[in-house]
Amino acid sequence: MGDVVPVKMPKLTMAATEATFLEWLVEDGAAVAEGEPIYTVATDKVENEVESPATGTLRHGDAEPETDYPVGTQLGMIETR
Repeated sequence: MGDVVPVKMPKLTMAATEATFLEWLVEDGAAVAEGEPIYTVATDKVENEVESPATGTLRHGDAEPETDYPVGTQLGMIETR
């Protein structure tokens, strides 16, 4: 088995301390490539697609759609090969 790379809530702006998790763009257990958009988040100003930090298998965490999370919160993980 490979390593596990955490998928975390990004810091979208210098002032951001939290953002809203909107939805996964990729199914749980799906193969993803580094740089591929895998989920969307929003602040009060912008909505962003967030890219996968690694190539492997996406595992959704406990992140609930339309829920605010602090920057750095783990939303899921990538199991690398």
